[in-house]
Amino acid sequence: MGSAIRFTGTGPGAHTQDGCAVELYRRLPHDGEAEIVAAVVPAGGSILELGSGPGRVTHALVGRGYAVTAVDNSAEMLAHIQGAETVLADIETLDLGRNFDAVLLASTLINFPDMGTRAALLATCRRHVQPGGAVLIERRNPATFATLQPGPAGEEAGIRHIIESVRHEGRLSHIVLRSEAADAAWTQSYSCELIDDSQMAEELASAGLRLARWLDPPRRWALAEPA
Repeated sequence: MGSAIRFTGTGPGAHTQDGCAVELYRRLPHDGEAEIVAAVVPAGGSILELGSGPGRVTHALVGRGYAVTAVDNSAEMLAHIQGAETVLADIETLDLGRNFDAVLLASTLINFPDMGTRAALLATCRRHVQPGGAVLIERRNPATFATLQPGPAGEEAGIRHIIESVRHEGRLSHIVLRSEAADAAWTQSYSCELIDDSQMAEELASAGLRLARWLDPPRRWALAEPA
């Protein structure tokens, strides 16, 4: 993203502005995001995916027959995407001059710790969704946000995630995450902000969107519609 706030990362290979390691994200599988989308967006629909990375979710959506336009501000990330249109751009200032059946803001980008940046992200969603379309937003689970502690954080595709440190500061959490594969290790240091139900609804309304419903029991995925 184009905000002045920057996160950091270590480990082999290229890193994005927010500290994500391209090689790490290239190895990670999708985590059910395509199924969430498919429950809302009719087959064959057009999807604008904001913050696509190397195609972890993109390829799963393309495999389901969606016409995906993948946006990221890392050329190294976009180089790994196949079967979708790619756009190199900051999400906050994106204006493609066309609308989509659905806009996807995944990877908990809505938890970015700056209200102005979040407003710009949601404005981009509103600008690109067609009337009657859907905006799907993934957030961090607010029920477990404040209890996050150092320790193991799961394993996927042979990559083990460990939270090295967490510092809670009001609605903010400052996290150092380590990811270990058999042949490499990466860290990412970043901050995120708690977005509870009322704040989500309020920030959506400010962007001209309406919270329609939650799409999963933990209420991590929100479905918004043009107001």
